[in-house]
Amino acid sequence: QQPVMTTLLERIESKRDDMVDLTQALVRIPSVNPPGDAYTPCVELIGNRLKRRGFDVMYYRAEGTPGDTDEYPRMNVVARIEGRRPGPCVHFNGHIDVVEVGAGWSTDPFAGVIRDNRIYGRGACDMKGGLAASIVAMEALLELHPNFPGAIEISATADEETGGYGGVAWLAEAGIMASPRIDHVIIPEPLNKDRVCLGHRGVWWAEIETFGRIAHGSMPFLGDSAIRHMFAVLDAFEQRLYPALGTKRTNMPVVPDGARSSTMNINSVHGGQGEHFSGLPAAAVADSCRTVIDRRFLIEEDITDVKAEVRDILEHLRSHRDHFRYELRDLFEVIPTMTEREAPVVTAVSRAVQKVLGKPPQLVVSPGTYDQKHIDRIGRLNNCIAYGPGILDLAHQPDEYIDIDDMVISARVMALAAYELLFGAA
Repeated sequence: QQPVMTTLLERIESKRDDMVDLTQALVRIPSVNPPGDAYTPCVELIGNRLKRRGFDVMYYRAEGTPGDTDEYPRMNVVARIEGRRPGPCVHFNGHIDVVEVGAGWSTDPFAGVIRDNRIYGRGACDMKGGLAASIVAMEALLELHPNFPGAIEISATADEETGGYGGVAWLAEAGIMASPRIDHVIIPEPLNKDRVCLGHRGVWWAEIETFGRIAHGSMPFLGDSAIRHMFAVLDAFEQRLYPALGTKRTNMPVVPDGARSSTMNINSVHGGQGEHFSGLPAAAVADSCRTVIDRRFLIEEDITDVKAEVRDILEHLRSHRDHFRYELRDLFEVIPTMTEREAPVVTAVSRAVQKVLGKPPQLVVSPGTYDQKHIDRIGRLNNCIAYGPGILDLAHQPDEYIDIDDMVISARVMALAAYELLFGAA
């Protein structure tokens, strides 16, 4: 097996410039979500490339999913190449959407500038560099081993940054990214080249609205401020909920360490008059105030209990605070998931990391969710992990970048892991 490993690693090194060119080409397509710009040219770039290399290419529009319109179609591409004899299907999945640019960049976020052996740009790290690395890795494998068994698939999908419902979720529901059609899934998210990510914490998003009574701002005693009621909610969170969350710890290997506790972020607060007006505000007591909470919970917690903690605080306020009224609305929820450490895809990628880096990988769990949730829950395929180049902390930041050497290293790992999953362990 040593010649197999050596020739494969050498072939990937010879494709370094091609990997860089592909990453730059992807970064230069501003596939910002929301609203879902430029999905079609992005998937066509990938689909056309893989078609030239012998893949059967299918495009799928996830019609009817959140955000899908004729102006912003939720486009996905799935490319498949069959082997010469029966065997497992190894699938690489990457999302094409990127978040808004934001302020603070020192370079054009969609130029794909190379500086200090790094490619800079929105989405370079999360996760167009990883997607490019997986494509080049599979191309190298096919060039050296065209008689492989089974099948290789590569997909580029929409909307991961907003929940994945127009991408992997839709494909899983359609039976495309699901068992038994596929057997092993590797998602090259930026979890660092020496880590294998087994899964993620759970998430519950909810909106809380408090209600008041409008009145003249010079006579607030004639009204009832919804903003003051919301302040009481937030204060109760500070006094009761946050201290309780800090005491909850998980046995999941979540990184960074702070995410091994339960957490909750106040995503937004909006009360009173709208923000988009010119001139001075009117004197009015706010009759509505809304906040969105982002609660991340552990595999040891039950989603029913997670919701009850918030509702109990709100009910206590209704019982003890004059005129307190509220509504609590579910927005989004995902149960925690974690692939078994002994799963074939985990052991194959771990052995590949050992061969390439000379040390075993760190097995981790992500603090936030990614598209593994849909492959697990909808596609009913537990043999899924995230492994790819890039530093997680750089995702969504200004001056986001991907290190070129890390891309090459990760491509080597992905190629060796795919070889083992297709041909068997050495």
